[in-house]
Amino acid sequence: MKIIEYLIIAFILIIILFAIMKATKKDAKLDFNKLIELLGGKENIVSTESNMSRFKVVLKDVSLANKEGIQKLGAKGIVEIDNQLKIILGPDSKQLKKYIDEIK
Repeated sequence: MKIIEYLIIAFILIIILFAIMKATKKDAKLDFNKLIELLGGKENIVSTESNMSRFKVVLKDVSLANKEGIQKLGAKGIVEIDNQLKIILGPDSKQLKKYIDEIK
């Protein structure tokens, strides 16, 4: 009888864990959408690269990018060179590149 109770509790905890993971993933995509908007929209993005914690993006018009907004969103640093931005994002840079590749 106790085994069934433990199994039910374990099952409920697993469901809660999956719900938390799914909610966290949605929040990340919302942040990615906001970041894309701050880069001038997906139409402004020419190409992307991800290298460790850095995210490099080539833009059609770099003046459309809101660097201050990107910093507020959580970027640890931004370097502008010609028509590209190198953004230090941390471990999210690979996920962001994958997300942008999916929506383009």
